[in-house]
Amino acid sequence: MLKALIVDDDPSFVEGLAGRVAAHGFEPIAARSLGDARTVIEAQPVAAALIDLELPDGSGLDLVAPLQTAPAADVAIVTANSTVESAVLSFRLGALDYLTKPVDAERLKSFLSQARRSAETRRRATALPRIPAPFRLQGQLLGNSAPMLVVRELIERAAPTDATVLVTGETGTGKELVAQALHALSRRADKPLVSLNCGALAPNLIESELFGHEKGSFTGADRRRIGGFERADGGTLFLDEIAEMPLEIQVKLLRVLESRTLNRVGGDQTISFDVRMIAATNRDPQQAVREGRLREDLFYRLMVVGIELPALRERGDDVLLLAQHFVEELSAHYGMTKHLSRAALPQLASYDWPGNVRELRNMIERAVVVGPDEIDFKLIPVALVPATGSAETTFVGSTIADVEHRLILATLSAFHGNKPKAARTLGISLKTLYNRINAYRDH
Repeated sequence: MLKALIVDDDPSFVEGLAGRVAAHGFEPIAARSLGDARTVIEAQPVAAALIDLELPDGSGLDLVAPLQTAPAADVAIVTANSTVESAVLSFRLGALDYLTKPVDAERLKSFLSQARRSAETRRRATALPRIPAPFRLQGQLLGNSAPMLVVRELIERAAPTDATVLVTGETGTGKELVAQALHALSRRADKPLVSLNCGALAPNLIESELFGHEKGSFTGADRRRIGGFERADGGTLFLDEIAEMPLEIQVKLLRVLESRTLNRVGGDQTISFDVRMIAATNRDPQQAVREGRLREDLFYRLMVVGIELPALRERGDDVLLLAQHFVEELSAHYGMTKHLSRAALPQLASYDWPGNVRELRNMIERAVVVGPDEIDFKLIPVALVPATGSAETTFVGSTIADVEHRLILATLSAFHGNKPKAARTLGISLKTLYNRINAYRDH
């Protein structure tokens, strides 16, 4: 039987909570102080822990970190004096939930259910064969540079769990591929992976895309729509460009993540779901919080595990490894036999790659399709200039579409992903910019 640790110095509260925990199939173990709790943790594994925030010998938050080391446990902080600051700190340290006294029955049930699922996932994960990461994570996640070794290690550690993951990195670094790898290496791999791009959705449609809507709930809602959370039930939901989500929807998202229930737009039925959440942003999330683009409480709720993808210019010789991989992959796809010339290698290595791995792959694809069998940098239809070289760029040999592609990516990079500002600078509408970005992703 799974064990649940209850840490509180109030005997009557512990007794009452222990009975409710036992009713959900857990064996309750009581501790009245930090010292007693540490003794229990060292002596036996527990699957769940409900910890009072204020204990006679210190703060219950001091137990969160020890309970996250193997064997790990899901943690809920319990308090009669809730504050925003302590709630944010609890989630920041890794607590799964933050409960107020008296503990709500549904919240307790939801927490213990999640703890049971996490324990089962961890149990099964120990039976997984250890396959070297390079064989399991292909494509844009290839690389032997130190930053990519860290990324792959984090993916392997986080994948077997249900921990929420926030993936950060510049445009084109492969954030969606990280989500795919986390899902593929998890025990949810046979369930759906649903991806939604918050930056590409009209603000008035995001709520419906996330939570669904009932027929007639608003103008144009001529039928019921099932949202991303329900479509991903049992699997993984990936929300890209999370910092572009309107703040009022962020509030609703946080509430849904905490309760693990939702109501469709225009509906009054409460729907439960079981979804592993992965989010991503090409912004610095802490800067987004300071600028008021991302709610601080949502940031800490998402940032249980943080994975930062390095820019391609920071990955050393990985660019050559990736280029060779793409040449082989795309040559096979198009039924051709192509290879890189020696002259191409130093140019590939010295270029700054503002569009990162996506730009590299697009460039290689075009070279495979229209270039000779020996791909030479002079014939690659983009301007390859050293990162430390002249600011003047030669576009001879490039198509108008190539130049436009490069200009849009460079402008987005210059404004750190700020799409409205980039659109104004480029002299195009925000809708046109989103359409261009989506077209680049599809190719």
